[in-house]
Amino acid sequence: MKRFFSILMILAVLGFSGLAIAADAPAPAAPAVSGAPVPPAAPADATAPAAPKIDTGDTAWMIVATALVMLMTLPGLALFYGSLAKKKDALNTMAMSMVAFCIASILWVVYGYSLAFSGDVGGFIGDTSKFMLSGIGVNSITDLAKTIPEFVFIVFQLTFAAITVALASGSYIERMKFSAWVLFCVLWMTLVYLPVAHWVWGNGFLAKLGALDFAGGTVVHINAGFAGLVGAIVLGKRREATLIPNNLTLCVIGIGLLWFGWFGFNAGSALGANGLAGAAFINTNTATAVAAIAWMLTEWMHHKKPTILGLASGAVAGLVAITPAAGFVNITGAIIIGAICGVIPYFAVAYLKPKLGYDDALDAFGIHGIAGTLGAVLTGVFADPAINEAGKGLLYGNPGQLMTQIIACAVTIAFTSIMTYIIFMVIKAMVGLRADVEDEVTGLDESQHGEKAYNLN
Repeated sequence: MKRFFSILMILAVLGFSGLAIAADAPAPAAPAVSGAPVPPAAPADATAPAAPKIDTGDTAWMIVATALVMLMTLPGLALFYGSLAKKKDALNTMAMSMVAFCIASILWVVYGYSLAFSGDVGGFIGDTSKFMLSGIGVNSITDLAKTIPEFVFIVFQLTFAAITVALASGSYIERMKFSAWVLFCVLWMTLVYLPVAHWVWGNGFLAKLGALDFAGGTVVHINAGFAGLVGAIVLGKRREATLIPNNLTLCVIGIGLLWFGWFGFNAGSALGANGLAGAAFINTNTATAVAAIAWMLTEWMHHKKPTILGLASGAVAGLVAITPAAGFVNITGAIIIGAICGVIPYFAVAYLKPKLGYDDALDAFGIHGIAGTLGAVLTGVFADPAINEAGKGLLYGNPGQLMTQIIACAVTIAFTSIMTYIIFMVIKAMVGLRADVEDEVTGLDESQHGEKAYNLN
């Protein structure tokens, strides 16, 4: 635990240093939420900007994209995580994803959307002016998405919040009490996800600093990955820490659904049916394929056999890494990001985790935390203004963007790590964190839910 507290102190110093730099830095024009293209400046002879108007094509695409992102959590992530758990814990693992989606769906419309995307209080959080979606009608449009109904934008962002919470569960499976997980979903979404989403996408201080995050490198993957690491350390190791997947065929189905849904995640973050959505779509597919092959080849060289689990893990790492960059980089940047993030997360999973001794059961940190950080930083290198004029990286004459990306990552890591630790301590005092020894040995399916995933003779 001394080492853990030392790590937290280092993260705190990084975070507060980043906050200080952010506070002193000049504020460039903030990129549109979720990486949407910044509209070009009005011509000199224009008398007034065009009034926002709902576009039916954009609206149709965004409804589809929203449904695709929902598919990522249910059934995509539930199947992916559930298939990798022991058969006695498969249902509990899937239930963690399902209840996270349900809780996020409720909290988001009550106060989550308002605190993340309405107003700005000191650059840190939104206000309560849209509590219970107050004042929003069927023809309402937000300045953050000017061609689609605000209701569609609300649900689109809801699906991001839900999967972020669910992703962290991969580090906690097979030993966390279900009651503790339910409480975690409420507290973590409120105290961690909402502020970070506001900082980056709701015109908070990181947006004003100029941080680029097209579809969730900092907001989703760094956030969930480092929450996973902290929670895994606090919970301690499982009593049977070996990964024993109960059904790798379902793993393939799960990763297929995640990959499919991710096109809504990334291409949908263009917030319209346009060329930028097309660029994000092809970048996402290319980087994912490259990362999957890179992970497979690395594993093949080191362990002499290419596993389907390794291929799936590499695909997830590629999806994660390209997420912040999808609408900013060209195809060369996507290939390089995919290649790097198919190799480095592999070593984080295969070597760093055993060396440091934390039990990140399904590698939420090793894949989402590491690949998310790499993708966010590399966005500052490869952002190509020919793809999206809102982003200009190191290779295109803007070295300051790389430093901005590093600051955004450091602040997010520090805030998430410290707040997650505090939340775990609160939950421990309220309901406890770990299942009883007997319940853990029996399996959480039966002990927590009274059910079995497989009733076979």
